Amino acid sequence: MKYGWAVGLAGSVGALLRYEAGLWTHSWWQFTFPLATLAINLTGCLVLGWFTAWATTRPGLPEWLRLGIGTGLIGAYTTFSTFSVETLTLLRDGQAGAAALYVGASLIGGLLFAWAGFRLGERRPAARNGEVRGA
Repeated sequence: MKYGWAVGLAGSVGALLRYEAGLWTHSWWQFTFPLATLAINLTGCLVLGWFTAWATTRPGLPEWLRLGIGTGLIGAYTTFSTFSVETLTLLRDGQAGAAALYVGASLIGGLLFAWAGFRLGERRPAARNGEVRGA
């Protein structure tokens, strides 16, 4: 049950973050291109990639925390369904070029951001206070 609570509570935070990020983006982005969803999904890919790689180097990290952050927080923050509906809306409105750009940027950008996140998560922290890092 603690896994469900962790996912649910963290998911509510992720959903609120997505909502607020959307409001903030729409306050200054007045074009039909769905920049808010693209930015949310790309940053979600980056953070999930980083967290996944980082968490694998932390065997003592509790499973409820891994699930809460990965499935709950980041899963609720990103949104594939909104991406799909916005793509269809662009196509319906005769904006095939914008739809193609959106799909391409989402897929290629998502993979690149996830890869960058993995690379960042795999980095070992610098030695502190004269500690010698192992090979």
